[in-house]
Amino acid sequence: MNDPMSHQTTKSAREVEEAVFLVALDLTDPARRQFLDKACANDDSLRAAVEGMLEVHARADEFFAKSRSKIRLTNAGDEVSLPSGEQRAERQTVDGQLGKFINQYKLLQRIGEGGCGVVYMAEQEQPIRRRVALKVIKQGMDTKAVIARFDAERQALALMDHPNIARVLDAGTTEAGRPYFVMELVRGVRITEYCDQNQLDTPRRLALFIQICQAIQHAHQKGVIHRDIKPSNILVTLHDGVPVPKVIDFGIAKAIEGKLTDRTLFTAYEQIVGTPAYMSPEQAEMSGLDVDTRSDIYSLGVLLYELLTGRTPFDGQELVKSGIDEMRRTLREKEPQRPSNILTTLHGTELKVTADCRHEQAPKLISLMKGDLDWIVMKTLEKDRKRRYDTANGLMMDIQRYLHNEPVVARPPSRWYRLQKLIRRNKVVFGAGAAVTMALVAGFSTSTWLFFKAREAEQRQAQLRQTAEEARANEALLRRQTEAREQINLAAIYVSQEKFEAANKLLNSINTPPPKPSYDGVSAYRLVGDWLGTQERWGEAAQRYAALMEIDKIDKWSAVTLDYQACGAVLVESSQFGQYAAFCQFTIDTYAGTTNGDAAGRILKTCLLLPADPELLGRVRALGEAAENFIQPQNPKLFSGWAAIPVAVWQYRRGNYDQAAVLCNRWMDSGATNSALTATLGVVLAMSDCRNGQRTEAIFKLAPAEAVIEKQFAAGLEHGDGSLGYWYDWVFARILLREANQIMANNGGIPSNSDR
Repeated sequence: MNDPMSHQTTKSAREVEEAVFLVALDLTDPARRQFLDKACANDDSLRAAVEGMLEVHARADEFFAKSRSKIRLTNAGDEVSLPSGEQRAERQTVDGQLGKFINQYKLLQRIGEGGCGVVYMAEQEQPIRRRVALKVIKQGMDTKAVIARFDAERQALALMDHPNIARVLDAGTTEAGRPYFVMELVRGVRITEYCDQNQLDTPRRLALFIQICQAIQHAHQKGVIHRDIKPSNILVTLHDGVPVPKVIDFGIAKAIEGKLTDRTLFTAYEQIVGTPAYMSPEQAEMSGLDVDTRSDIYSLGVLLYELLTGRTPFDGQELVKSGIDEMRRTLREKEPQRPSNILTTLHGTELKVTADCRHEQAPKLISLMKGDLDWIVMKTLEKDRKRRYDTANGLMMDIQRYLHNEPVVARPPSRWYRLQKLIRRNKVVFGAGAAVTMALVAGFSTSTWLFFKAREAEQRQAQLRQTAEEARANEALLRRQTEAREQINLAAIYVSQEKFEAANKLLNSINTPPPKPSYDGVSAYRLVGDWLGTQERWGEAAQRYAALMEIDKIDKWSAVTLDYQACGAVLVESSQFGQYAAFCQFTIDTYAGTTNGDAAGRILKTCLLLPADPELLGRVRALGEAAENFIQPQNPKLFSGWAAIPVAVWQYRRGNYDQAAVLCNRWMDSGATNSALTATLGVVLAMSDCRNGQRTEAIFKLAPAEAVIEKQFAAGLEHGDGSLGYWYDWVFARILLREANQIMANNGGIPSNSDR
C-alpha cells in the first residue's frame, strides 16, 4: 500500500524542482550559475535534477531548430499557426480582388500605388478589430532588388517609434510568397493643402514644421535617412481637433550605417532616387559622395520654402522638362531666390491668393519673410552640405529662436542685430530705462529753473541720483542676465551637436539665471542632465536638475513630472539625503492637488524612492489614490504597466504587502522580460513576499530581476533602449534592489539609513 505522506513529499520536491527550473530557464551564465548556487545551497540532488532538466530543454531546442525549415508557418499576429488547405484557399489573395484576405487582414480599398508596391486599406480581424494600411509587393515585381528595397522600407519604419511617424504594426508574406507589411492608417491631407485650406498664418505653419523636424531627427538618430521628403509624404491628421503631421513612405530610405536587410541594397548607376524639386545637390550629382542626413535637411528646407511662399525654389515640371543633365546642373549650380524675393516676383492676383492662404496682407507677408526667415531657409538650401544645419534638431531650434525673438544661428550676428533682438525680448526693461533717462534730463532742467529753491532742488537731485544708481544696477543685472542667456543658447547649440561635455562646462559657469526661461534653456539643462545621468555622474547631474527645477516651477503640466523623477533619482544616488527629503516636501506641495493620475503616479514614485515615515505617507495619500484610480481596468487612458509601479510601491510602503504583490503579479507581463518595468515589479514582489514570511520564494523571484538590472548597468546606461525604460527608471530599480537585498540579509528586517 502506498504511503500518502511519501507521495506528498515527492510531489512537493517535484514542485520545488520545477520552480527552480523555470526561473533558471530565463537566465544565462553567469547569472544562472549564481542563482543555482543560492537556490540549491547544499541540496546536491535538487541541483542535479534542475541541471538535468536544463540539459534536456537545450537538446529539444537544438532539435526543433534543425527541423524548423521543414515546417511551414503562417504569421497571425503574435501567434503561429499551421493553416489548413481550406483556410489557405480562402485567404489566398490575387492582386486587385478586394474583399479577400491576407492572413488576418481583409482588403477593403486600394489607396495608393508605387513603383513596386500597392497600398490597401484593410481591416484587421484578430486579435483586435481595426483599420490599417497594408503594403504588398506587386505581382511580377518580386525580384531580388525590389524585395530588398521593400524590406528596407519595412525595416526603416520598424526602427522608429515617434508620434509624427506612421508606425509599423505587423509584417509577413502572402501565400504566394510576396512580402507585405502593415502600417498605421493615416487619414489626412498633404501638409501644404491643410495649411492653405485652413489659412494658417506663418507661426502656426512653423509649429507644424517643428514637429516634422522632430520626426526626421528621430529617424536620423535611428540611423535612417528618408531621402524623399515632400508634401505628399507628410500628411496632417486631426487628434481631438489638434493637427498632427505624420511622415510616411520611407520607400527609398537608406540606413546611415550598415545594411537595412540581409540583402545588399544598391542604387543602380544613373538612377536618381528622390523627387527632383525636393532633391539635394548631392542626390542629383551621382558622384562618389554618399548621401547623408544633411540631404534630408535640404529637402526640409524646400518644404519650409513651400510652406512660407507656396512655391518651391525650382519648379518641378520645368526641372523634368529640361532633361537629366540640365536638371542636375540646376540643382548643383544655380542659386535659388530668397523667399522674400520670390514673393515680389508674383503677379498681383497670385500674391494676393498666397497672402490670403497665410491669413496675412501681401506687403506684410513679404516684410515677414525678410531677415531671419530668409536666412534660415537659405542656410538649409546651401549647395555645400557642410554649410547647412548639421541636424534637423539644429534647424528646429533656430526656428524656435525666431519665434521667441532670439538671435538665430543662420544669421551673421552683428551688434546692431543682437541689440534689436535684445530690445524686442525686453521691451519693458528698455522702456523703463528710456523713462529713467528722460527723468534725469527733466530733473537737471528743473534744478536750473528752480535755482532759488535750493533745498527742494537738492532733495530732487538726491532722489534722481538714487534713481540713476538703481538704473545702473538694473542695467548691470540685465547685462549679466543677457550674457547668461547667450551662454545657455550656446550650450543648446552644443547639445544639438551632441557636444555634451562642452555644454555641461558652459552651464556650470553660469552664476546668474536668465530673466525668463526659454525653450532652449529648458532643453539644454534637461538634455545635459540626462546625459550626466547616463554617465552616472550623479553630483553634476544633481546640479543641472536643481537649475531645471527652478525653471519647471512655472510649468505644472504632467510631462514636467519626468524631470522630478530624474532629479529624485540623482539626489539619492549622490547620497544627498537631506536635499532629497526637502525636495520631496517641495514636490508634494507643488502637485498635492493634481487630479492627473499619470502625473500623480510619477510624483508618488519620486517621493517613495526610500522608506517613508508616517508623516510623508499621510501627505502622499491623495496622490496615491489618484494614481490607483488611474490604473483601474475601466480606465481607457492606460496603455502600459508603468503606471502600476508607483501604486505597488505605495502599497508596499504602507505595509499592504498582499495588495502590492497582487499589483505586481497583475502587471508583470505588460513589459518585456528585460525591461526596467518588469525588473522593478519583480523587486517589489520579492520584497512583499519576504515581508510576508516567504523568504525562499522571494529569493527565487528577486534573482531574475537582479540579473536584468545588473546586466543593464554593466552595459552602461547610455546604451539603453527607451522602450525598455529610461536611465532614471533603471536607477529607481537599482535603489529598490539595494533595499531588497538588505531586507533579505536581515531576514525581513527594516534597513537603516546607513544601509541606503
